[in-house]
Amino acid sequence: MSGFGQVLKEVGEFGPFQKRLLAAICIPNIFNAFHMFAQVFTGLNFPHECNTDWILTKGPNLTSERQQNLTIPLDKNGRYETCEMFTPVDLDVETIETYGINSTTVCVDGWVYEAPAGTTSLVTEFNLVCGNSGLNEASQSIYMAGLLFGALVFGPMADRYGRRFVILLSIILQLLFGVGTAFSINVYVYIALRFVVGATVSGLSINTFVLGAEWTGSNRRALFTIFSHCFYAVGLMLLSGIAYGVRNWRMLQLLLSAPVVVQLTFFWILPESARWLMTQGKQEEARKEIKRAARVNGRQVPEAMLDKLEAEATLQTGSMLDLFRIPYLRKRALILSYIWFVTSLVYYGVSLNVGNFGLDVYLTQLIFGIAELPARLGSLPLIDHLGRRICQAVALFFGGTACLVILAIPKDLPVVVTVIAVLGKFSLAASFTIVYVYTAEMYPTVVRQSGVGLNSMCARVAGILAPLIRLLEVYHYTIPMLIYGILPFLGGGLCFLLPETLNTELQDHAEPHEVRREVQPSVTEYR
Repeated sequence: MSGFGQVLKEVGEFGPFQKRLLAAICIPNIFNAFHMFAQVFTGLNFPHECNTDWILTKGPNLTSERQQNLTIPLDKNGRYETCEMFTPVDLDVETIETYGINSTTVCVDGWVYEAPAGTTSLVTEFNLVCGNSGLNEASQSIYMAGLLFGALVFGPMADRYGRRFVILLSIILQLLFGVGTAFSINVYVYIALRFVVGATVSGLSINTFVLGAEWTGSNRRALFTIFSHCFYAVGLMLLSGIAYGVRNWRMLQLLLSAPVVVQLTFFWILPESARWLMTQGKQEEARKEIKRAARVNGRQVPEAMLDKLEAEATLQTGSMLDLFRIPYLRKRALILSYIWFVTSLVYYGVSLNVGNFGLDVYLTQLIFGIAELPARLGSLPLIDHLGRRICQAVALFFGGTACLVILAIPKDLPVVVTVIAVLGKFSLAASFTIVYVYTAEMYPTVVRQSGVGLNSMCARVAGILAPLIRLLEVYHYTIPMLIYGILPFLGGGLCFLLPETLNTELQDHAEPHEVRREVQPSVTEYR
């Protein structure tokens, strides 16, 4: 057992201190879910057509139906065009009805939207339709790029300046830029602010779970991570309810962002990782954090043990380069990067194809949130009994199989297709949960955040690519699902090249050669 592992035994591996930390860490996951899927509701599309009120100056008593007939052409399917109108002319209504208008033009006076009363969205306010329709999708892609940027920046930053510092910085930025998004004067300001919000989501997600893993004993590490992730599903469910009640996109954005202010209390309650402090040579600060945790748990750590820990501690810093300089860390980083990539790619890819339940968007979002809970909670007993490696591989195998099976089901059986797709989505949600646990246990403390940041970055690249892969169906409808089905099998196979980490102590320093870590016996009772 490592020196810090012995100290953690004395402090208490899952006492009141860790439970309070868990309660605190659950809160950012709720807001991360809000920001991740807010644009599902703030960017709602509505039926629209060109504003043709010019003709009302000629005939103020025209009905809406007559106005459409006279001013908007039909498409090849016999429906009114949404992005074209007849060119305004200086003729009376009778002449227009008799001879018609032969030329068309783009919507010169804006658009009219068939939105419920009191409902606004990015689309209706910034006119993100027709030639501007791509900006709605682009804003979500740029948000994902923000997640990518955050993973790249905040991981190494936490290894250098500490987990607590980066978490607090991310909270402040998320509050300021999230609230600022509600006051965007145009879509370009909105996109820029959302990019920063996306970066903070990465900063919080990768740092909170690592902080928890470094303060928790090996036998409760998975419980800590998975339970906190369940609040992401809670956030999805709350989001659907809030969005159902608030149909103005600015007010909705404000309601989703302003409560982040509650997390400013983390300045007084959030601890720093004592493991990280020890690796940075900050023994006195680490000693204070350890004593604080022990006091909350009603325990005492012998001074001799702390003195020995300080004597054994060596100052060592790590960087992203260490992940590629040391052979066994390089292998782990590359394999885990692929697992994160393929899990994210298939998760979002399948999600884009599983939404046609015949229900409105609010109820569908609620169902998806509820569906996340069994996938995440169910993985806990499995990885604690069967191990991380085998469960990670099986989850990927099952997800890939579901995608391939969908291709074999006739199109006239949509219910069967939906059921199989949902099962595949469950397996990928479980894969996401497991890979968080597995990754935190795979890297040494000095480069843990850099490693998680690198892996998370690969997941964000996959999130950007997932909708683009769907465009390949123009060449053949089976191509996207073949990609989603085949790639997870490679990821599942690569899992068996990684070591098992069940009941092993976290490694603190990056040794030049791989060292077999001591496996701790399962503990069922905690003091």
